[in-house]
Amino acid sequence: MQRPTTARRDSIGRWLLPAAVFVLLAAPALHAQDSQGESSSTTPKPLQPGAPDSPHPKSSNKKPKDTAANSAPDQPTWDPLRAEKDLEVGQFYLKKGDIDAAIDRFQDAAAAKPGFAIPYRYLGEAQEKRGDKREALKSYRRYLDLYPHAEDAKKIQKKIDKLWSEVGKKDKSAG
Repeated sequence: MQRPTTARRDSIGRWLLPAAVFVLLAAPALHAQDSQGESSSTTPKPLQPGAPDSPHPKSSNKKPKDTAANSAPDQPTWDPLRAEKDLEVGQFYLKKGDIDAAIDRFQDAAAAKPGFAIPYRYLGEAQEKRGDKREALKSYRRYLDLYPHAEDAKKIQKKIDKLWSEVGKKDKSAG
């Protein structure tokens, strides 16, 4: 068996050390992924009646505990990218004339990124087009609360004043 030459040993050493470092650093992460995959793929053990998390309420006086999976929302609450996409799609629906779909998207955008003022402006516009003046008032007010120095603040305030006078007249005629 021949011994490697010095040049060959040096070239092997150049890539061997970085490869060994990579393996050592990547091993814990790979192990963590494997252990997570194994824990989620195992079948749960059947619960005995009277056990703490038993699905048989008659056999135990304790209520079943609320697990994270049962109480988790369908979508995450803070998702700025989804909020931007919902806002974009809502504007499309508003231009198309599908007011209800636009309102749903603007509400989703506001929920996905709390404190984001823009969806409330569009929400107010859509609600106004649908004839929900009270809801439009709330949305426009929320927009100005979140973004008091908006470029269109005066325009929105005029809309609020107009809607307020219309809602006030409607209330007086009903009473």
